[in-house]
Amino acid sequence: MTGKPAWLKVRPATSPQFLALQRRFRQHQLHTVCEEALCPNRDQCWRDGEAAFMILGPICTRRCAFCNVQTGRPQPPDADEPYRLAQTVQQLALRHVVVTSVDRDDLPDGGAGQFVASIEAIRTAVPAATIEVLVPDFRDKPGALESVLQAAPDVFNHNIETVPRLYSTVRPAADYQHSLRVLQRAAQFHSGRTVVKSGLMVGLGEQWQEVVAVLDDLYQAGVTRLTVGQYLRPSLRHHPVVRYWPPQEFEQLHDQALSTGFQRVAIHPLARSSLRAQQLLHDGN
Repeated sequence: MTGKPAWLKVRPATSPQFLALQRRFRQHQLHTVCEEALCPNRDQCWRDGEAAFMILGPICTRRCAFCNVQTGRPQPPDADEPYRLAQTVQQLALRHVVVTSVDRDDLPDGGAGQFVASIEAIRTAVPAATIEVLVPDFRDKPGALESVLQAAPDVFNHNIETVPRLYSTVRPAADYQHSLRVLQRAAQFHSGRTVVKSGLMVGLGEQWQEVVAVLDDLYQAGVTRLTVGQYLRPSLRHHPVVRYWPPQEFEQLHDQALSTGFQRVAIHPLARSSLRAQQLLHDGN
Protein backbone atom coordinates (compact mmCIF):
# COMPACT_ATOMS: atom_id res chain seq x y z
CA MET A 1 0.00 0.00 0.00
CA THR A 2 1.20 3.54 -0.72
CA GLY A 3 0.16 6.82 0.84
CA LYS A 4 -0.88 7.18 4.46
CA PRO A 5 -4.48 8.17 5.20
CA ALA A 6 -5.03 11.58 6.74
CA TRP A 7 -5.47 10.29 10.28
CA LEU A 8 -1.92 8.91 10.30
CA LYS A 9 -0.07 11.99 9.07
CA VAL A 10 1.98 13.89 11.66
CA ARG A 11 4.31 16.85 11.43
CA PRO A 12 8.08 16.30 11.52
CA ALA A 13 9.69 16.44 14.97
CA THR A 14 11.20 19.94 15.02
CA SER A 15 9.99 21.64 18.22
CA PRO A 16 12.62 23.40 20.38
CA GLN A 17 11.83 21.05 23.28
CA PHE A 18 12.40 18.01 21.07
CA LEU A 19 15.70 19.30 19.71
CA ALA A 20 16.94 20.28 23.19
CA LEU A 21 16.18 16.82 24.57
CA GLN A 22 17.75 15.18 21.53
CA ARG A 23 20.99 17.07 22.19
CA ARG A 24 20.94 16.12 25.85
CA PHE A 25 20.39 12.42 25.15
CA ARG A 26 23.25 12.38 22.66
CA GLN A 27 25.49 14.26 25.07
CA HIS A 28 24.90 11.53 27.67
CA GLN A 29 25.27 8.78 25.01
CA LEU A 30 21.73 7.55 25.61
CA HIS A 31 19.45 5.97 23.03
CA THR A 32 15.66 6.19 22.81
CA VAL A 33 13.29 3.80 21.12
CA CYS A 34 11.41 6.95 20.08
CA GLU A 35 14.12 7.70 17.53
CA GLU A 36 15.38 4.20 16.73
CA ALA A 37 11.87 2.94 15.92
CA LEU A 38 10.79 6.17 14.17
CA CYS A 39 7.85 6.61 16.53
CA PRO A 40 5.30 9.08 15.08
CA ASN A 41 4.60 10.49 18.55
CA ARG A 42 8.15 11.40 19.53
CA ASP A 43 7.75 15.16 19.14
CA GLN A 44 4.55 15.17 21.22
CA CYS A 45 6.00 12.97 23.95
CA TRP A 46 9.29 14.84 24.19
CA ARG A 47 7.46 18.18 24.37
CA ASP A 48 5.57 16.68 27.33
CA GLY A 49 8.82 15.54 28.96
CA GLU A 50 8.33 11.82 28.29
CA ALA A 51 10.76 9.45 26.59
CA ALA A 52 11.39 5.71 26.34
CA PHE A 53 15.08 5.04 26.97
CA MET A 54 16.66 2.14 25.12
CA ILE A 55 19.51 0.50 27.04
CA LEU A 56 22.15 -2.00 25.86
CA GLY A 57 22.99 -0.08 22.71
CA PRO A 58 21.25 0.53 19.39
CA ILE A 59 22.05 -2.82 17.71
CA CYS A 60 19.69 -5.79 18.03
CA THR A 61 20.54 -9.48 17.65
CA ARG A 62 17.21 -10.25 15.96
CA ARG A 63 15.69 -9.14 12.68
CA CYS A 64 11.94 -8.68 13.10
CA ALA A 65 10.12 -7.79 9.89
CA PHE A 66 8.38 -4.74 11.39
CA CYS A 67 11.24 -3.13 13.35
CA ASN A 68 13.51 -0.29 12.25
CA VAL A 69 16.22 -0.94 14.86
CA GLN A 70 19.58 -1.91 13.36
CA THR A 71 20.54 -5.59 13.41
CA GLY A 72 24.08 -6.86 13.85
CA ARG A 73 26.75 -7.69 16.43
CA PRO A 74 26.30 -5.45 19.48
CA GLN A 75 28.98 -4.03 21.74
CA PRO A 76 29.35 -5.38 25.30
CA PRO A 77 27.05 -3.71 27.87
CA ASP A 78 28.20 -0.30 29.08
CA ALA A 79 28.57 -0.53 32.87
CA ASP A 80 28.19 3.25 33.21
CA GLU A 81 24.95 3.42 31.22
CA PRO A 82 22.55 2.94 34.18
CA TYR A 83 24.25 5.83 36.04
CA ARG A 84 24.02 8.17 33.02
CA LEU A 85 20.40 7.20 32.56
CA ALA A 86 19.58 7.91 36.20
CA GLN A 87 21.35 11.26 36.09
CA THR A 88 19.38 12.27 33.00
CA VAL A 89 16.10 11.24 34.65
CA GLN A 90 17.05 13.34 37.67
CA GLN A 91 18.05 16.38 35.59
CA LEU A 92 14.80 16.24 33.62
CA ALA A 93 12.76 15.68 36.81
CA LEU A 94 10.85 12.84 35.16
CA ARG A 95 8.07 11.30 37.23
CA HIS A 96 7.60 8.19 35.09
CA VAL A 97 10.47 6.49 33.28
CA VAL A 98 10.17 3.88 30.52
CA VAL A 99 13.22 1.64 30.03
CA THR A 100 13.38 -0.76 27.11
CA SER A 101 16.13 -2.47 25.13
CA VAL A 102 17.11 -4.23 21.98
CA ASP A 103 17.16 -8.03 22.03
CA ARG A 104 20.52 -9.23 23.37
CA ASP A 105 20.52 -12.96 22.70
CA ASP A 106 24.35 -12.79 22.78
CA LEU A 107 24.40 -12.19 26.56
CA PRO A 108 24.10 -15.00 29.14
CA ASP A 109 21.24 -13.16 30.88
CA GLY A 110 19.74 -11.59 27.75
CA GLY A 111 20.50 -8.17 29.20
CA ALA A 112 18.41 -8.62 32.34
CA GLY A 113 21.25 -7.42 34.56
CA GLN A 114 21.34 -4.05 32.80
CA PHE A 115 17.60 -3.64 33.41
CA VAL A 116 18.12 -4.38 37.11
CA ALA A 117 21.04 -1.94 37.35
CA SER A 118 18.99 0.75 35.59
CA ILE A 119 16.01 0.28 37.92
CA GLU A 120 18.27 0.48 40.97
CA ALA A 121 20.13 3.55 39.70
CA ILE A 122 16.91 5.42 38.91
CA ARG A 123 15.40 4.53 42.28
CA THR A 124 18.52 5.87 44.02
CA ALA A 125 18.58 9.12 42.02
CA VAL A 126 14.83 9.79 41.86
CA PRO A 127 13.03 7.73 44.54
CA ALA A 128 9.62 9.20 43.71
CA ALA A 129 9.70 8.25 40.02
CA THR A 130 7.67 5.29 38.81
CA ILE A 131 9.53 2.91 36.53
CA GLU A 132 8.19 0.97 33.55
CA VAL A 133 10.24 -1.69 31.81
CA LEU A 134 9.48 -2.94 28.30
CA VAL A 135 11.49 -6.13 28.11
CA PRO A 136 12.35 -8.75 25.48
CA ASP A 137 11.47 -12.40 26.08
CA PHE A 138 15.01 -13.25 27.32
CA ARG A 139 14.76 -16.61 25.48
CA ASP A 140 14.36 -18.46 28.78
CA LYS A 141 17.84 -17.44 29.98
CA PRO A 142 18.06 -18.95 33.49
CA GLY A 143 16.92 -16.48 36.14
CA ALA A 144 16.77 -13.51 33.73
CA LEU A 145 13.07 -12.77 33.95
CA GLU A 146 12.97 -13.39 37.70
CA SER A 147 15.83 -10.96 38.33
CA VAL A 148 13.96 -8.14 36.59
CA LEU A 149 10.76 -8.95 38.43
CA GLN A 150 12.63 -9.09 41.75
CA ALA A 151 13.72 -5.50 41.12
CA ALA A 152 9.99 -4.66 41.29
CA PRO A 153 9.35 -2.21 38.44
CA ASP A 154 6.03 -0.42 38.78
CA VAL A 155 5.01 -1.56 35.28
CA PHE A 156 6.20 -4.72 33.52
CA ASN A 157 5.60 -4.55 29.77
CA HIS A 158 6.29 -7.19 27.15
CA ASN A 159 4.72 -6.75 23.73
CA ILE A 160 2.93 -9.65 22.09
CA GLU A 161 3.20 -7.63 18.83
CA THR A 162 0.91 -9.62 16.49
CA VAL A 163 -1.39 -12.61 16.14
CA PRO A 164 0.02 -16.18 16.30
CA ARG A 165 -0.51 -16.90 12.60
CA LEU A 166 1.85 -14.08 11.58
CA TYR A 167 4.73 -14.84 13.96
CA SER A 168 6.69 -16.88 11.40
CA THR A 169 6.91 -13.93 9.01
CA VAL A 170 6.67 -10.91 11.33
CA ARG A 171 8.52 -12.11 14.44
CA PRO A 172 10.35 -15.30 13.37
CA ALA A 173 12.86 -15.42 16.27
CA ALA A 174 10.10 -15.26 18.90
CA ASP A 175 7.30 -17.57 20.02
CA TYR A 176 3.74 -16.49 20.78
CA GLN A 177 3.16 -18.98 23.60
CA HIS A 178 6.49 -18.13 25.20
CA SER A 179 5.61 -14.42 25.21
CA LEU A 180 2.30 -15.28 26.88
CA ARG A 181 4.17 -17.27 29.53
CA VAL A 182 6.49 -14.31 30.17
CA LEU A 183 3.46 -12.12 30.86
CA GLN A 184 1.77 -14.77 32.98
CA ARG A 185 4.89 -15.29 35.10
CA ALA A 186 5.15 -11.54 35.61
CA ALA A 187 1.51 -11.32 36.70
CA GLN A 188 1.97 -14.16 39.17
CA PHE A 189 5.34 -13.07 40.56
CA HIS A 190 4.09 -10.13 42.62
CA SER A 191 0.44 -11.20 42.78
CA GLY A 192 -0.89 -7.96 41.32
CA ARG A 193 1.55 -5.51 42.93
CA THR A 194 3.29 -4.91 39.59
CA VAL A 195 1.12 -3.70 36.70
CA VAL A 196 1.45 -6.01 33.68
CA LYS A 197 1.12 -4.46 30.24
CA SER A 198 1.34 -5.58 26.63
CA GLY A 199 0.74 -4.25 23.14
CA LEU A 200 0.26 -5.22 19.53
CA MET A 201 0.12 -3.75 16.05
CA VAL A 202 -2.60 -4.09 13.45
CA GLY A 203 -2.38 -3.75 9.69
CA LEU A 204 0.00 -6.67 9.14
CA GLY A 205 -2.62 -9.00 7.68
CA GLU A 206 -4.47 -10.12 10.80
CA GLN A 207 -8.23 -10.68 10.99
CA TRP A 208 -10.58 -9.10 13.53
CA GLN A 209 -11.35 -12.35 15.33
CA GLU A 210 -7.65 -13.16 15.56
CA VAL A 211 -7.06 -9.85 17.35
CA VAL A 212 -9.97 -10.50 19.70
CA ALA A 213 -8.51 -13.93 20.48
CA VAL A 214 -5.15 -12.32 21.34
CA LEU A 215 -6.94 -9.90 23.67
CA ASP A 216 -8.55 -12.86 25.42
CA ASP A 217 -5.17 -14.61 25.74
CA LEU A 218 -3.53 -11.50 27.20
CA TYR A 219 -6.31 -10.95 29.71
CA GLN A 220 -6.19 -14.57 30.81
CA ALA A 221 -2.40 -14.23 31.25
CA GLY A 222 -2.93 -11.40 33.73
CA VAL A 223 -2.37 -8.32 31.56
CA THR A 224 -4.30 -5.27 32.81
CA ARG A 225 -2.93 -2.49 30.53
CA LEU A 226 -3.05 -2.71 26.74
CA THR A 227 -1.89 -0.66 23.75
CA VAL A 228 -2.91 -1.26 20.13
CA GLY A 229 -1.80 0.89 17.20
CA GLN A 230 -1.49 0.89 13.43
CA TYR A 231 1.66 -0.67 11.98
CA LEU A 232 3.61 1.78 9.84
CA ARG A 233 6.21 0.39 7.46
CA PRO A 234 9.65 1.90 8.23
CA SER A 235 11.09 1.14 4.77
CA LEU A 236 10.54 -0.97 1.66
CA ARG A 237 12.64 -3.79 3.12
CA HIS A 238 10.18 -4.21 6.00
CA HIS A 239 6.87 -6.08 6.09
CA PRO A 240 4.27 -4.26 3.98
CA VAL A 241 1.18 -2.62 5.41
CA VAL A 242 -1.66 -4.92 4.36
CA ARG A 243 -4.43 -2.61 5.56
CA TYR A 244 -4.87 0.70 7.36
CA TRP A 245 -7.46 0.23 10.07
CA PRO A 246 -9.87 3.21 10.09
CA PRO A 247 -10.42 5.12 13.36
CA GLN A 248 -13.90 3.67 13.86
CA GLU A 249 -12.49 0.13 13.97
CA PHE A 250 -9.99 1.22 16.63
CA GLU A 251 -12.94 2.61 18.61
CA GLN A 252 -14.72 -0.74 18.32
CA LEU A 253 -11.57 -2.55 19.46
CA HIS A 254 -11.25 -0.10 22.38
CA ASP A 255 -14.74 -1.06 23.53
CA GLN A 256 -13.99 -4.74 22.97
CA ALA A 257 -10.86 -4.52 25.15
CA LEU A 258 -12.74 -2.85 28.00
CA SER A 259 -15.52 -5.42 27.82
CA THR A 260 -12.87 -8.16 27.93
CA GLY A 261 -11.75 -6.78 31.28
CA PHE A 262 -8.63 -4.66 30.73
CA GLN A 263 -8.43 -1.86 33.28
CA ARG A 264 -6.83 0.79 31.07
CA VAL A 265 -6.14 0.84 27.34
CA ALA A 266 -4.67 3.06 24.64
CA ILE A 267 -6.15 1.91 21.35
CA HIS A 268 -6.03 4.28 18.39
CA PRO A 269 -4.09 4.55 15.10
CA LEU A 270 -1.00 6.27 16.55
CA ALA A 271 -0.91 4.42 19.87
CA ARG A 272 2.47 2.95 20.77
CA SER A 273 3.76 1.03 23.79
CA SER A 274 5.12 4.07 25.59
CA LEU A 275 2.66 6.76 24.50
CA ARG A 276 1.20 8.50 27.57
CA ALA A 277 2.66 5.71 29.69
CA GLN A 278 2.25 7.64 32.92
CA GLN A 279 -1.39 8.41 32.20
CA LEU A 280 -2.07 4.81 31.27
CA LEU A 281 -0.68 3.78 34.63
CA HIS A 282 -2.54 6.28 36.79
CA ASP A 283 -5.51 7.76 34.92
CA GLY A 284 -8.57 6.44 33.14
CA ASN A 285 -8.85 5.22 29.55
